[in-house]
Amino acid sequence: MSSSTTVRTARRRTLRIAAAALTAAAGLTLAACSGADAADAKSAGHTKTRSAAAESTASGWSGVQSSDPKAGAADKQSGKQPGKQSGSSHAANGGNAASPVRTQRLADGISKAEIYKLGDQHYRAKIVARGSVLATLETKGHDDGLDANDMFVTLTLDGQVHSWMGGGHQGPGTFKLAGGWTAKVTKIGELRYRAQIIGHDGVAATLETNQHDVGLDANGIYIVLSSGGVISAHE
Repeated sequence: MSSSTTVRTARRRTLRIAAAALTAAAGLTLAACSGADAADAKSAGHTKTRSAAAESTASGWSGVQSSDPKAGAADKQSGKQPGKQSGSSHAANGGNAASPVRTQRLADGISKAEIYKLGDQHYRAKIVARGSVLATLETKGHDDGLDANDMFVTLTLDGQVHSWMGGGHQGPGTFKLAGGWTAKVTKIGELRYRAQIIGHDGVAATLETNQHDVGLDANGIYIVLSSGGVISAHE
């Protein structure tokens, strides 16, 4: 074999070795990237699961109310008819207000409400126990309320929080409430109940749940209707 042939053969072997080394390096790089991507995906999935669980917990506590007898009475005086409102649920950790305007203890003696003012007749109350936010109430054109394991809480348009224990009536049915009100509760679907709040002049307001509790201030009588059809009122 000539010297030139020997040189060409050596070069081909060198190129093959270099190519093999590059292929191995690329394989290691891809494996490392795949491992990192898998770790990231696992981490992201875990975070998403915790977030979904938090949202699920929040939705079990929070709700919106549909109408206000006080507003209904004012509408009657002005010749208007009271209507029905609906809204959306509130995330447990929602809110941008920097600090609460006040904090007050609730009827169970364990939890408290942190009340934030967000605007004119726009308040948010975080229900907090043992350092965790369990639910959020928010007024935005209407009162709000919830049934928190037989502790009932309302947040009014002027930022007042009222809470009490027990006194619930399981609907459907017609029930006498505090303050001379009568509630006619009907089931209209899964986790959906409607309560007509009836006074001396007829139906003053209508509460309706849509998988979330609702509440209102009825001339100083505070009413909550839960998504399970339990209605309670307190003076």
